[in-house]
Amino acid sequence: MTRVVKKPNERKLEIIRAARDLFLKKDYDKTTMQDFMNHLGIAKGTIYHYFKSKEELLEAVVEDISNQHLEKMQTLMQEFQGNSTQKIKALVEGGRIHAPIVLEQLHERGNEALHTRLLVATLMKQAPLYAELIQQGCEEGAFQTQNPLECAEFILTSVQFLTDMGIHAWSQEDLNRRNQAFPLLIEQLLKAPPGSFQFLLS
Repeated sequence: MTRVVKKPNERKLEIIRAARDLFLKKDYDKTTMQDFMNHLGIAKGTIYHYFKSKEELLEAVVEDISNQHLEKMQTLMQEFQGNSTQKIKALVEGGRIHAPIVLEQLHERGNEALHTRLLVATLMKQAPLYAELIQQGCEEGAFQTQNPLECAEFILTSVQFLTDMGIHAWSQEDLNRRNQAFPLLIEQLLKAPPGSFQFLLS
């Protein structure tokens, strides 16, 4: 049999993508480094050349997923024309469409580590993108804030934490009242015209 020799970057990405699948199918806690070797048919020395531990591999998986998601949102922003509020609406809707398909699997017991790290990485990568739009809104006269990035971080983190069923089993009543309040709270934070963020209710 001919031995397939892959470039280092290709081999590393192959390991990351395989780890992503195994973490989600078998759960992070139950997956071992030996599982990756068996799945890919590679030697112990090969996988440990790229990743010294399962923890290090988890970090790479999180980075890969969050980067893929961010790239799709950046592409959406480059293609969309409109004012700041219209762009934020497009970004929110695009984020829903392009959200990792693995979301339900992340909520399974055993994937808490992957879920939490992916959540933090994604929010921190998205915040600067939203901050740019908030700054644009300030320049357009639609928003008023001296802290666009902090506003973006606060909004994204609050909304995600208070609606993510993988973080806590929120009641439907809790989710409904928060979802109803978010548009007004965001408008107050950014000093935006009334009704600017009512699209969030849809």
